[in-house]
Amino acid sequence: MKIGRYEVCGMLGRGGMARVYKVKSPVLEKIEALKLLAPDPMLEALVGREKLDAMFKSEATTMASLRHPNIVDVRDFDRDGGNPFYVMDYYCNNLGTMIGESYRTELPSRVIRLDKTAHYALQILEGLARLHHAGIIHRDIKPFNILVTEQDTVKIGDFGLSKLRGEAFRGPSNLNVGSPFYAAPEQEQNPDDVDFSADFYPVGVMLYRMCTGELPDQYPTRPKPPSLVNPDLDEDWDRFILTAMHPDRRKRFSSAAEMAGKLAELFSQWRRRQEKSCRIADMDGAGSDRAAPLGRPAFSGELRKQGAKVCPSSAKALFGLDDLWRPAEHVANDFVINADETVADRATGLLWQQGGSPYPLDRNRALEYIDDLNRNRFALRDDWRLPNVDELCSLLTPTPQGDDFCMGPVFDRTQKWLWSIDRRSFQAGWYVSVDLGFVAWHDFSGYYYTRAVCDAR
Repeated sequence: MKIGRYEVCGMLGRGGMARVYKVKSPVLEKIEALKLLAPDPMLEALVGREKLDAMFKSEATTMASLRHPNIVDVRDFDRDGGNPFYVMDYYCNNLGTMIGESYRTELPSRVIRLDKTAHYALQILEGLARLHHAGIIHRDIKPFNILVTEQDTVKIGDFGLSKLRGEAFRGPSNLNVGSPFYAAPEQEQNPDDVDFSADFYPVGVMLYRMCTGELPDQYPTRPKPPSLVNPDLDEDWDRFILTAMHPDRRKRFSSAAEMAGKLAELFSQWRRRQEKSCRIADMDGAGSDRAAPLGRPAFSGELRKQGAKVCPSSAKALFGLDDLWRPAEHVANDFVINADETVADRATGLLWQQGGSPYPLDRNRALEYIDDLNRNRFALRDDWRLPNVDELCSLLTPTPQGDDFCMGPVFDRTQKWLWSIDRRSFQAGWYVSVDLGFVAWHDFSGYYYTRAVCDAR
């Protein structure tokens, strides 16, 4: 199947207005994302095909005009049988997948450690500052519209609901604009009567969710302070997050720059407190004793050594995961860092690369990377292999909070997402987010890092 000159590799998602496909470009065979106007018949009857066509073209034109590292680039625009489409860079990850949000948005999600939360939120605000400078209000900021590159850079996408300052939609009054739980209250009441602060509200909701794993109570009820859930937060963080998502837009931040500046200041203060706490822990002699986290049961048994084909319906049981795809139990590792850039885990009997591939690779090149290690006898060994999910999960730790941040890294932190040898199908495989502590899958064209393992001897 082709759309225009692009070969379709699969569908990435669909909404009321369009479908998004993974496609391969001609000649270069580069994997990209293609968004095709394919409106729901009810939406088309409400709005009209001509208006939807104009909105879709406006979306593509808007995105193409904004050259910014935190905004998705549009590469091409064309028509297929009269239906317009545009082409964008393709990214494997988005914030929705990374926090474990599902189509049932109200269910609990993963808590993200505070440094990562600030890392993503600051980039989102940088992208919003650029949008707002151009007079554009996004109106649909939510986790699944925040793409994340292999370099952990945020890209704001999906401008289908964006509007220029002063522009009126003139669509049906009963058409919702924005996403439940994330749309600002004034936007739900009157989508045209919004200003830039409507984009700060969902950033506040995402901050609350990343810090607590919960959605805040909706207006008119005031949410409980997030510090009651996350001990890394204090009253200043409560005040910041609740200001961003205040139901009265006049009481939110005045600009993305002001909000970003305040967030950077809060994070710097938190970092200084952590460094002071870690220095005290080192003076007390606790630093070197924290390599094996306290409170975890000693590992007993034997990890699976072979790869397997595992369907999602049985994956959680086979891999030993909870409902958010995290290990139900974490291994109490006993790591020894060797001079040959390897790490032995005496608890599991595994020997790991301390680093891994310097760059993210697709699955086929990940296997080639392992072959190269064996060919070149890395660490004087030729029995390196791509680990399975069970082995990778033995490296995962609970989300750090409090003094847990004082533990120094054993492995190179460059490799945030790691391919496993386990397959979901003949075209997709399982990977593990070492950075955020969960298991997921992607087709083999995805770009993740590689870290080799073998049996210690």
